[in-house]
Amino acid sequence: MSSKKRTIDAYFSVPRAKKLRDSDHLTLEDEPAAPTIGSHINGDNKTDSDITEVDSRPISYSTHTSYPFPIPHLPNALEAEISGPPARDARVIADQPDLDLMYFEPYISRHAARQLFEFLRAELPFYRVEYDIMRGGIKTHIRTPRWTTVFGLDKTARFEINPPSTSGSSVPQPLLGKVIDTQTGKPVPVGHPDASEAPGPRRQTGYKAVPRPVPHCLDILRKSTEAATGCCFNFCLVNYYASGADSISFHSDDERFLGVSPAIASFSLGARRDFLMKHKPPKSELGKTGNNDAPKGTLKLPLGSGDMILMRGKTQANWLHSIPKRGGKNESDGGRINITFRRALVRGGTENYYQYNVGGGPVYKWNAACREMKPWMRAPDP
Repeated sequence: MSSKKRTIDAYFSVPRAKKLRDSDHLTLEDEPAAPTIGSHINGDNKTDSDITEVDSRPISYSTHTSYPFPIPHLPNALEAEISGPPARDARVIADQPDLDLMYFEPYISRHAARQLFEFLRAELPFYRVEYDIMRGGIKTHIRTPRWTTVFGLDKTARFEINPPSTSGSSVPQPLLGKVIDTQTGKPVPVGHPDASEAPGPRRQTGYKAVPRPVPHCLDILRKSTEAATGCCFNFCLVNYYASGADSISFHSDDERFLGVSPAIASFSLGARRDFLMKHKPPKSELGKTGNNDAPKGTLKLPLGSGDMILMRGKTQANWLHSIPKRGGKNESDGGRINITFRRALVRGGTENYYQYNVGGGPVYKWNAACREMKPWMRAPDP
């Protein structure tokens, strides 16, 4: 009797979610009460002795006034594995002009990557950012074709130390964690729409954005990545591609606020997706190819769950990268999470990342019952 070979993509496939009414929102009261460590691993509350840690101790949380809700720490076994060295040594890809990559296949073991994917999708706040841009003098409305969230602060400032919650309460109280200027030690105002940066060093009235510290569940991976690569990071961007229809077009992360020759570590969790790279065309050829064209010489890396690419050196200045759409039978792939660690040098980086990855829209949270992101609203006070 023949059987169909099980692929990584099939492993993460899930049935199509039923469409619910717009009024079906997720609130804090809809969430399971007082879970224990290990209960976040499997969204269907099933047991897998190979991957699930059983622990009856209360969960610790990362809390901050800028978080819409507390973010739990990782289960101990998963944290221990992620905080260790990479599962496999990197291979260097530098066989084309201006290209400098470290490719870990994988960095996180496959079973741990599955746990981390399920955990982050269930526990992080996400956003569907919309904004307007001018193209050829015409105002164009953009709806980001993926779910996004961001944490971090540029090197000109830091957060006050915010100790984790270790109480048994399922809803820990957020703690104050002011933004402090690293040079003067004085508090920096945040959330001020009139904040602006005047010419000259360190002349800023504050942040328009409300920066958020990297939660413990992501900071563990940041520290491991720094140890493995020798790089320093102060920002964590997370993208959730719900299906093959979600994508990101060719672009480079070469913003001035990242400095010269920035290093960016990019992790892939969940469904396998192609990561395309192509050398930037000469200025005389700009505009001759579409955003997602794949000309001769394009580098394609089929990123599996747990893989990591470190892009460094002249790569961002000279190469573009993208995650193209997937159609047909590959569209319902179970979802993919991309985590990138970066280092922003100035406050303009903080403003940029929060504007385009949080914006001013509603908060969304994963709803396991309907298998999709739903608007999250805090339950009213009794």
